[in-house]
Parts: sequence; C-alpha cells; structure tokens
Amino acid sequence: MAGFGRWIIMWKGWRALSLNRHMKTTITFLLNGVEESISDIRPDTTLLNWLRLERGLKGTKEGCAEGDCGACSVVVAGLDAAGQITAKAVNACILFLPMLDGLAVTTVEGVAHADGALHPVQDAIIAHHGAQCGFCTPGFVMSLYAGFRGGLDGCAGQIDRLLAGNLCRCTGYGGLVQGGVALAQVAAPAWDVARQKREAEFLKKQDAVSLHISGGGQDFYAPTNLEELASLAKQFPDAVFLNGATDIGLWVTKQHRDIACFIALGRVKELRAITHHKTYISIGSAVRLDDAMAAMQDDYGGMREVWHRFASAQIRHSGSLGGNIANASPIGDLSPCLLALDARLVLNHFGDVREVALKDFFISYGKQDRRQGEFLAQINIPHLSASERFYAYKISKRFDQDISAVLLGAWLDIADGVIRDVRLGFGGMAGVPARATNTEASLRGVRLDQPLPDGVGTALAEDFTPLSDLRASAAYRLQVAENLLQKMLLEASADSDNLRLYESEFDYG
Repeated sequence: MAGFGRWIIMWKGWRALSLNRHMKTTITFLLNGVEESISDIRPDTTLLNWLRLERGLKGTKEGCAEGDCGACSVVVAGLDAAGQITAKAVNACILFLPMLDGLAVTTVEGVAHADGALHPVQDAIIAHHGAQCGFCTPGFVMSLYAGFRGGLDGCAGQIDRLLAGNLCRCTGYGGLVQGGVALAQVAAPAWDVARQKREAEFLKKQDAVSLHISGGGQDFYAPTNLEELASLAKQFPDAVFLNGATDIGLWVTKQHRDIACFIALGRVKELRAITHHKTYISIGSAVRLDDAMAAMQDDYGGMREVWHRFASAQIRHSGSLGGNIANASPIGDLSPCLLALDARLVLNHFGDVREVALKDFFISYGKQDRRQGEFLAQINIPHLSASERFYAYKISKRFDQDISAVLLGAWLDIADGVIRDVRLGFGGMAGVPARATNTEASLRGVRLDQPLPDGVGTALAEDFTPLSDLRASAAYRLQVAENLLQKMLLEASADSDNLRLYESEFDYG
C-alpha cells in the first residue's frame, strides 16, 4: 500500500510537471515605460504594496484597502479584442501582481514627461484649483488621465462618472470636474502620444502564454484555454477561481486569508467572448463589467440606472460579470436583474458541461449549486420580445458607489395594457438574490393603468423576511420594495401609452 501511495505522489508530480512545462514562470509588464520581470514573489502580493514597498513609488496611496476610496488608482493598459490599446483606471490595492502579466501600468509618477513637464491632466487640475491635501489627489489624476486617454466629451456628467470611485474629504470636486470638462478641448502632447505608441508596441509583442507563479507557499495559475483550465481545476479542486479580484482581493487585504492556490480565469479566450445569438446573448464569465454593459445596453435599456450606479469605474474595469454572480452576494447589483431576465448559467466541471437556471443556482447564503472544482463558463440572457419590458431600480444611501439596500429587477410581458406574465428579482431582501414568486402571482392579470393591488404587500411579506442592518430596517425594505413595484407600474403604463401613440402615428401618419 505504501508503494502504491508513493506511485500516486510520483504520478501527480509528473502530471504537474507536464502541465507546468508549457507555462511561463515570470511576470512581465511595463511600469511607467520600463519593463519589469518578477518571478520570486507571493502571488497574493498586491500591486499597491509592491509599488510602495519594493519600488518606492509612494504617490499611489492606501486609503481603504478594499477598492472604495480610489486613492490607490493607477492606469492599466492592454489590448481589446480588436487589438486596440485601452487604458483604464483600476484599484491597485486589490489587484494581485500576477494579474498584470503582459500589461502596461502607469502610476502618478509616470504621468508627467521625464523632463518634468506636466501632463495636460495635471495642468488642468492646477488651473482649476482641483488639488487638495495630496492624499487623494494622485488617484484623481489617474482617473482623469484614463478618461483623457479614452476620450472626453466635455460633459460634466462624464467626469462625474469617471470620479465616482475617488473619494475626497476636502470637497474639491468642483475644481476637478471643471478641469475634466476643460480637458475635452486639449490634445495630447507629442511626447505622450509617443509614450502610448511604445506601450502599444510592448503590448502587441506579448504572447498569450499560460502563467504559473509560485512563492510563499502559494501557487497562481493563469491558463489560456478551457481545456487547460478544466485540467487545472481537476488537479487542484480546492483552488480559488479568480477573475477581477474585486471581491477576493478583500479576502486578503481585510480578512487576511492565506489562499494556497489561485486559478485565474481572465486569460481564457473562451471566457472573454460575447456572442449574439438569435434569441439570447451569451457573455463569458471573465468578461469585464464595462464590456458586458456595452454589449447589453441596447437590448436591456431598463438596466441603465443600475449600470450607472454599479460600484465605480475602477471596479467596473476590473470586475467581471461572472464574478458578480458566482460570489452569490445578497446585495450584488446584477443578479436580481438577471433573475428577472431568466438568465441561465453554463457550468464546467472538469470538462463536463451543464446548464442551470440562475434562479436555481442560489441556494442559501454562501452556498450555490456549484460542485467542487466547477467553474462558471458563461451567462446566457434571453432577448426581449416586442411585448416584453424590463425595469431595474436601486435604492441606497448614496447615489454613487454604494451597497444596495434594495434592488429590483422586473420583467413584464404585456398585452393590451395588461400584465400577462412577470418575473421579479430582488436583492437585499434575503440571504441571496431571489425571485418573488408570490408577488409575481399577485401581479399577473393586473392592468397597468390601475393602482397596485392591495395584496402585494402581503405577498412580499410571504416571499421575504428581510434583515435589519446598518443600511435599512426590515420594515423599510418591505415598504420600499412595494413602492418600487408601484413605480414600475407607472413607468410601464407610460411606456405602453407611448408605444400605442407611436403605433397610431405610424399607422396613420
């Protein structure tokens, strides 16, 4: 028996060696125009700690260490699906160093020219008196720098959205917004254009090679295809699947968990695909939230409010659609919407694929219908037909970057001003995002131009027993949920009237 045990150990070692033979073991990225190569490091080392402690670049600050305050913002550039360079502001405090392999990083120290000439973003902040105490200012510089590189439209609303993930206790937003608006009329200097060209050249030379980083008793794997991912998941069934680290990063920075093995999904090509089918859209689980938003905004216009208020630009640039679902958070903003839309999940267990309805995926707090080693591969969302409407509302204490007290996603099938069918997804009302099946039954057959039925409040209380916490009391949650349903009816009625008016004008115009 002992000999058999040694054979098993030798076989596992050979298998790991065979798998790792095709993986690179060095993290390579561009930092302020200089190529960095790192191999001997703990995989859970955050970019923020590495910048400050190993490179002495202390302009990037630690405020919250959880991706909320934006003081740690840096700009990370990569290539999109079309091979074009994209530069996005992200939170360095919850970004693990191996996740930067093959990318280009700019910190606040790298924004100005090497000879000391300020960048137009820095000039604009100074000219409009946007600089305050200096702790949060570097993060504002980086968010505006990312916006400047992506293109500014001269509207204050765009600047507000860019800066929603940067908190300032000195109340300097007025000058910062004015500076951002003014930047829309400014061209990038020649030296900045040349710097971006060098970045693009570096990025285009990077090969899509799988990565394995080992150090401090931890392993980090980043496969590039589904077959390799399934093999790794089978070899390391207890590994933590990692996408944008916007949640798992806090396990390290706040809970101080020691994670033995990470398997990152972000390099897997199949998981980064968005495919439009005749009856549904398929979004890979590793698709970043901002890319998912862009793909869905035309088909599901009712989700716009939630998109605008979802976390911050930094989080949307890092976090993934799959990660927001797989962590099964009771206050996740997207799951209630996807529940109402009757989304289905494609799960992969060592190469065996199955499909499960999202409503059946959430079992209880912290528990999902996902087997050990099984990963979420894609999310399939049905298109809306001509008779279907979708609405979504978020209630929180702050408009921007706040956790939902209640979130409602509502799908309606309407015929002649009557709700023929309805699906309601709620967040913040239970231990997991959940459908309100009793409330749905109370709304079927209701006319849009009539008040909310008296039995809706009772039905909501049958569907949910909310908790009271710092965000809201149980009574408040039930009341606001009922109010949101009334709002939904009013908006659906108005939309239906507008549709009938349009059809009338079309018929007789």
